[in-house]
Amino acid sequence: MQIVKIEVGDMLELKKPHPCGERIFKVLRIGSDVRIVCQNCGRDLTLDRIKLEKSIKKFLNRDL
Repeated sequence: MQIVKIEVGDMLELKKPHPCGERIFKVLRIGSDVRIVCQNCGRDLTLDRIKLEKSIKKFLNRDL
């Protein structure tokens, strides 16, 4: 399994939407856990890095 390069400030589109309906999140903190914030309602979440890497559909603010 390849490690995905995630940086603070990245905008991510996830496969599943947040309960408010939004799929776009901004990365706030990186580590073994990653803290992201919903761009619609402003709610922040802390997810395991591996779980987040599997749920990323695409990066919105950079080319991979």
